[in-house]
Amino acid sequence: MTDIQQKKENVKMHLKDLRQNLKKMHLEVTEELILPKPDDVKKLMNKMDKLLKLIELK
Repeated sequence: MTDIQQKKENVKMHLKDLRQNLKKMHLEVTEELILPKPDDVKKLMNKMDKLLKLIELK
């Protein structure tokens, strides 16, 4: 696997993880009427920052 392919796979993996986390958070807000914990939001923001850094390396 080339370096570019590996980076693409890493980006896909990060996006998939973020999507799952955001879906879960959305369901909690809309169906259970539970606001996310600030820590959970910060974790997601950190994951997004990591993904941005990974993308910018290209």
